[in-house]
Amino acid sequence: MSKLSFFLKRLRRMDTERFKKTFRELRGLTGKRTLPLALDLLVCGLKYNAGYMDYKIARMDRLNAAQRRTVITRGISNSIVKRMNNKAYWHLFDDKCLFNERFAPWVDRAWLRSDATLSMEQLAAFCAGKGPLFVKPLEGSSGVGVERVEPEDFRDIPAFFKRLRAKGDCIVEETVIQHPDMARLYPGSVNTMRIATLLGDKAQGIVYAFVRIGNGRVMDNVDAGGMAARVELNSGVIQTVAADKQGREFARHPLTDEPITGFVLPYFEEAKQMCLEAMLIVPQVRFVAWDVALTAQGPRLIEGNSFPSHAVPQFAAHYPDGIGILPEFEKFITL
Repeated sequence: MSKLSFFLKRLRRMDTERFKKTFRELRGLTGKRTLPLALDLLVCGLKYNAGYMDYKIARMDRLNAAQRRTVITRGISNSIVKRMNNKAYWHLFDDKCLFNERFAPWVDRAWLRSDATLSMEQLAAFCAGKGPLFVKPLEGSSGVGVERVEPEDFRDIPAFFKRLRAKGDCIVEETVIQHPDMARLYPGSVNTMRIATLLGDKAQGIVYAFVRIGNGRVMDNVDAGGMAARVELNSGVIQTVAADKQGREFARHPLTDEPITGFVLPYFEEAKQMCLEAMLIVPQVRFVAWDVALTAQGPRLIEGNSFPSHAVPQFAAHYPDGIGILPEFEKFITL
């Protein structure tokens, strides 16, 4: 798809109310007047396949032309996914139960599929003796529909069974207990790694790694108020401040006061090795962003994303020199 075709397609599908809100935010962030800002958004859309959220997240207003060419925008990200990932195999990642089955050696936790075939007796047997559980839609992203349930919530099995059936088909999972070091960052959510692997034309391996940290909610997802920080691949050290989707930056966690920059992630080498092994299981899906929990027993896979978000690894705070993440992809594939 040409840049013009992609731009026109996005323009037709644009959420006008969200655009208006973001445009007002951009005026405040950039200090640009209405017409110059609108023209710059248009230029970035046509020249770099950048949407208005790309512009905001990467702070493209502060970048020159050479720097802008290093940003992974939505259009570029979509083209990479389309080229690398055979859509016929996406369901192995998108369906959380199928994912847990296929990647069972690295998932290593109890789970149950809740659908029309589930009996109350099966649910009771699964829940017996367990601590908090997570209920998630079978498919979905950004933490939408995810719910944590406490033991008192499923003490009454008939009521819990009725509650699950009202949610539709979903997965019930045992809660992962994160490593004590990760809990120091923020104990209210499981703070996960996002490690992206690529079976590229020129090379294969890990493109980038980020840690996602909760901030007041039970999810670490940036769409649910969490934050992200870039991890140095050789050392497993958080090398940047954390940032959230609003562009706020945190050198220390605002709720725990734990230092973020310089934090050493436990079991990082083991997490990398796990993802390098997992990326070979479904070779038809060549670009995957793995969500990894770090526990006291080692890393565990939470899920794999066959259509990875390009927003998390593109926050402006993580690239103070203005050089984005595109050069990292060029080590693996020709763009």
